[in-house]
Amino acid sequence: MYCGVVYPVTELTVDHVQPRVRGGDHSDGNLVTCCRACNAAKGGEAAWSFLSRNPQMRANFLKYATGVWPRLRRAVIEAAQD
Repeated sequence: MYCGVVYPVTELTVDHVQPRVRGGDHSDGNLVTCCRACNAAKGGEAAWSFLSRNPQMRANFLKYATGVWPRLRRAVIEAAQD
């Protein structure tokens, strides 16, 4: 989702766009798959904060994360404008 590399399913992890420790839940609109390296780099940070510093990853996220809740997608876009 973040780096845009295609991995076998067995090498993917589930990431919470809005981390559970920051009020996120397990709903489909808050979950994306990503590689272990991207998941580790993002850690417990909210996607919009992480992606505000990573323009290429942000572009990949906005292109591929079509099932993410619209409010979370907006947060990613707005954080990049700050």
